[in-house]
Amino acid sequence: MSLFPTALPPSEAIPLRGGPALRWGVLAPGRIAGGFVWALHQHTDQRVHAVASRSAERAGHFAATYGIPRVHESYEQLVADPHVDIVYVASPHSEHKRQALLAIAAGKHVLVEKPLALDAGEARDIARAARAAGVFAMEALWSRFLPQTLLIERLLRDGVLGDLRLVMADFGGRFDFDPEGRVFNPALGGGALLDIGIYPIWLAHFVLGPPPRVHATGSLAQTGVDGQAALVLSYDTGAQALLHTTLFAETPQEAVIAGTHARLQIDSRFFTPGGFTLQAARSDQRLRWIDPSGIHGSEGLAYQAAAVARHIAEGRTESPMHPLASSIALLETIDAARGQLGLSGRTG
Repeated sequence: MSLFPTALPPSEAIPLRGGPALRWGVLAPGRIAGGFVWALHQHTDQRVHAVASRSAERAGHFAATYGIPRVHESYEQLVADPHVDIVYVASPHSEHKRQALLAIAAGKHVLVEKPLALDAGEARDIARAARAAGVFAMEALWSRFLPQTLLIERLLRDGVLGDLRLVMADFGGRFDFDPEGRVFNPALGGGALLDIGIYPIWLAHFVLGPPPRVHATGSLAQTGVDGQAALVLSYDTGAQALLHTTLFAETPQEAVIAGTHARLQIDSRFFTPGGFTLQAARSDQRLRWIDPSGIHGSEGLAYQAAAVARHIAEGRTESPMHPLASSIALLETIDAARGQLGLSGRTG
């Protein structure tokens, strides 16, 4: 008898409104921070109350653009602000640990843009500090909180795909070369794996768990950061993940999860709100799901903000959906891959 479902269950999406609201502070306003604040204000009850930058002019412009009432002249002033409940760290990767520890030492909850840190060692330092202080800390791996991810999680839990055998995922983009910019500058934590390769690696971890074995090959950019990498993650079950990332070319940015009963193919830009197709093995049965919310692209950042607010209201210091151990495991895989490309664990 076929185990293929007759219909897909509804996604149990994280409610964006009606729950607890936090007062957010933003460190290091830039493009990523702008997308986060816009999504938060547009789709949730969360509000950003303060922003700080090394440039007062930049912070002021950011505040005016997004309707933020308070501008601080230093990061230290922002984390000391009694009107801020949680700090969102959106700086280059090289600053994540320092700024996270600054917020934690001030007794603030913290959401740190991915990757949590430059390497697994730094991530462990953040985790230890947050646990000692009793504050909430999480990596902003927003894809984990999307409606499609929660539905895929349910399908995997229910065994709809059967025994899992393969994850394939890629994320490549053609970045304009700037040796001083965030993507190519080793001092800022540049490189494909930390910046965009983390998404395919996260998907493999989400589906199959952290791998016992990592095999990586690739090439370096002119500045010495990893410009392109192909990874094979191997598991004791015999399952594998085939992953690719590059700074040199646009790739399909698709993902496939294959099992003995069915195959699930996630649409292009698999890490954003979208859709997927569930295809039965050895038959023409298929089911199609498209996110009905109307939320697109970086608007999906709203889900992680709403989830964080609920976790904190429940008295949690870590997300049960994306705990700090998951962030550390991701960086352990990235560290292994970078090491095989001839790079050290740290990029700076």
